[in-house]
Amino acid sequence: MKTLLLLVLSMVAVTCEANAQDAQCFSERAAMVETIRAHARSYAGVLGPQGFSARVLQAIGQTKRHLFIPERSCSIAYADRPLPIGLGQTISQPLIVALMTELAAVAPDHVVLEVGTGSGYQAAILAQLARKVCTIEIVPQLAEAAAKALRELAYDNVSVRLGDGYEGWSECGPFDAIVVTAAPEQPPPALIEQLKVGGRLVMPVGPAYTTQHLTVVEKISLDKTTTRGVALVRFVPLTRSRN
Repeated sequence: MKTLLLLVLSMVAVTCEANAQDAQCFSERAAMVETIRAHARSYAGVLGPQGFSARVLQAIGQTKRHLFIPERSCSIAYADRPLPIGLGQTISQPLIVALMTELAAVAPDHVVLEVGTGSGYQAAILAQLARKVCTIEIVPQLAEAAAKALRELAYDNVSVRLGDGYEGWSECGPFDAIVVTAAPEQPPPALIEQLKVGGRLVMPVGPAYTTQHLTVVEKISLDKTTTRGVALVRFVPLTRSRN
């Protein structure tokens, strides 16, 4: 009887601790969303006077960023800054995630490609906005961990593939939008080819380990695109396969 009582008390304590963490995370996540909303004024020339859309802010507000970082700490996860996730990779600053997501202009019926799965956080946000998300990661450990996290959190419309994202994922496309979370020196031709007419490719472009241009490529016909730089950013380089 005593053992059973101790077990029940232990379970109650664990539940209370989990509820307290959930409350803390909810509060800090809401504060992060307000920080992002406030920063929209700095990007008025890109986003327009309306700032970030309600759909994008809602998706970010519902995504548990602390479950996509090694520490799983709310106080760390919801600060508006990039964080290391191991193996030389990072999870992007929430403001930049929101900006890239907004620029991709994802609609509910869209099929979206993400290049550079990383932790899976950006894929989780896109999954709430699109019909289907295909995401590629070249680092095996990260691909495995992201796939596990997305599966456990029931993001059932996300497919994770291990591979070289520079070549895209033609079998999963064509794509209404493509988001690249690492920087090549030029937009990869394969990604532009796999983009639907009317679609957008959002990515950092520029040399490794220095300032790059967050770039939007719009495909206006089968053989014509427009390109514009919208902000200065700093991303890890897009890793290529050696084969």
